[in-house]
Amino acid sequence: MTLFKNSGATADRQKGVTTLAWVGGIVVLVALLCLPFLVKNYRVFQFNLVIVYAIALLGLNILTGYNGQFSLGHGAFYAIGAYVTAILMDRYDMPYWITPAISFAVCLVAGYLMGFPALRLAGHFLALATFALALATPQMLKFKGIEDFTGGVQGLVLMKPEAPFEFSMFGQPLNADRWLYFYTLFVAAIMFLVGWNLLRGRVGRALIAIRDHPIAAAAMGINLPVFKSITFGMSAAFTGVAGSLGAIAVAFVAPDSFTVFLSITFLVGVVVGGLATIWGAVFGAIFIQFIPNVADEISKSAPWAIYGVFLIGLMYLMPTGVMGLLKTIKSKLFRPKAA
Repeated sequence: MTLFKNSGATADRQKGVTTLAWVGGIVVLVALLCLPFLVKNYRVFQFNLVIVYAIALLGLNILTGYNGQFSLGHGAFYAIGAYVTAILMDRYDMPYWITPAISFAVCLVAGYLMGFPALRLAGHFLALATFALALATPQMLKFKGIEDFTGGVQGLVLMKPEAPFEFSMFGQPLNADRWLYFYTLFVAAIMFLVGWNLLRGRVGRALIAIRDHPIAAAAMGINLPVFKSITFGMSAAFTGVAGSLGAIAVAFVAPDSFTVFLSITFLVGVVVGGLATIWGAVFGAIFIQFIPNVADEISKSAPWAIYGVFLIGLMYLMPTGVMGLLKTIKSKLFRPKAA
């Protein structure tokens, strides 16, 4: 009798958690749809970048968090995605809405090719190899042989797309920034859905097995070279889509916008949000977008010192990232009661 009672209580509790999750999801969706009409244009632009960075962090987390391959070079794939979009829009008048798909394909191939030498590297050796890629990419974009396409040091200036129809809410019109917000949010929803389906199935379990016990994973029949190369390619493709959307939102690309610091920033965002978590990318993106601004407001003379204090404090309070803290709180709130 006690067993059936506990089973029923567990089922009711699980049903309550599911209902709460659905209600929370609907509230978040409504908030996201109303948000750009409640803030000024500059804030809308910042929220655009949060969504863009969230896609990039999800791509890096697929590689580092789930597959255990440490990368310091994803800023290079972000730059490739941005320049593919910029060149197609500026030189070939291609519609902006199709360029993220092309950037996805180009970065998928580039990441897959980068994954081949990565098969022989691991740990800090792989980190150094990808670090070299991040250092070399901005310099390669300045080569005289390709500056007719890339714009060289001066970069490329793009036209920000206007909204295709008129609409207003709360007295605010649907301008270019707000339209790009919804477009970026739509693309991000697709990318997160792809990432969720990829990581919650057999592929995700295989990636985690390779990360935790590569020898055991190979003994179970998992093809390590294939999975590692494809993972590198998919991770780069996600980051390339983010770079494409970032170029459209900023309406400008230049080699010096994609320094190695961008790659380090992505890694910071992944750690802050939580390794091997999907939604941690959102929290990491919020951190890397807004905390530098907060630090600059606190101290104009030493903003990065304040940023470092924030980062150290966050890692001390939440060593497993924001998602790790939320999972701990959830386990305590919904812990099954003893019989």
